[in-house]
Amino acid sequence: MPDSQKYTAFETPTEDEIVELSKMHISALESSHDDLVWVAAGMSHVLLTIIGRKSGIERKTPIPYWRDANGHRIVVASFAGADKNPSWFHNLADKVANPTIAVRERDFGYQSNVEILEGDDYGATWAALTADRPFYNDYQAKTTRRIPLIRLPEPQQS
Repeated sequence: MPDSQKYTAFETPTEDEIVELSKMHISALESSHDDLVWVAAGMSHVLLTIIGRKSGIERKTPIPYWRDANGHRIVVASFAGADKNPSWFHNLADKVANPTIAVRERDFGYQSNVEILEGDDYGATWAALTADRPFYNDYQAKTTRRIPLIRLPEPQQS
């Protein structure tokens, strides 16, 4: 785990730019193990593979992650403060379509039973996350929805 996860300096893309950048990023992630691809905008990324809840089609989403105090990867469904949650979040939250999701980080992958954070867990995680990445507070200020936090735990070794 990196010593510091603080990151504040980048220009937020528009919603349309996010979609286009994501398409290009998926292609790059799938063809490289290089830091230039896996650490974008100063943040480590994962590639999530999620089944569309309506279409049944496999969808891939590149997204930055942050590690909580226990070392679990946390992703943020911010969509840069848009008024709606990103579609990948709706798909991920559908436990019928996605009882687990595939998480890939560089050359390491696993199936995760994702946890959508609620209550005190959400509050504590949000506070720690935004201490390192205050721009998420700016995103929250742009929308009335509560921006979801998702934990991507690795399977327990037996």
